[in-house]
Amino acid sequence: MYLLLQATFYEDRNFQGQHYECSTDCADLHSYFSRCNSIRVESGCWVVYEKPNYMGYQYVLTKGEYPDYQRWMGFNDNIRSCRTYSYPSDGSYRIKIYERSDFGGQMMEFMDDCPSVYDRFCYRDIHSCNVMDGYWAFYEHPNYRGRQYFLKPSEYRGFSDWGATCPTIGSFRRVMDF
Repeated sequence: MYLLLQATFYEDRNFQGQHYECSTDCADLHSYFSRCNSIRVESGCWVVYEKPNYMGYQYVLTKGEYPDYQRWMGFNDNIRSCRTYSYPSDGSYRIKIYERSDFGGQMMEFMDDCPSVYDRFCYRDIHSCNVMDGYWAFYEHPNYRGRQYFLKPSEYRGFSDWGATCPTIGSFRRVMDF
């Protein structure tokens, strides 16, 4: 069964002003709107980026309404590119995190959300990981706050592979269709 992915981007807060309906990846949204202050996600998982070509801060959005950019933990009203993802059909989630680059040092496997990496892993840094099933979001701070990083099934040999400039991760969770 084919699922149409849909999100609507609005220039103003509370779904007002000029808007753009999107159903696919877009490397440069600037021609459709000059700023983005609210988003409605009708279906699917969306990763929106602060800069064109999937660069800059990234924000993971699931189905729901985001009436202002603080609701998606945005730092400003700049959204310049987006990618869509369909959820895993079997609903399984599994990730291995490592203390060192190239899957070295202590390892721990997770199948559920982790509100505090330090409390569960005894380290503040994750230098590499292997996402075996499902989509995951890493957060800079505990309790799912701060800068976000979207991870799909793949091997990440170093923190720069998921777009981070440092290995500090405070929390992570499964990206699920709510």
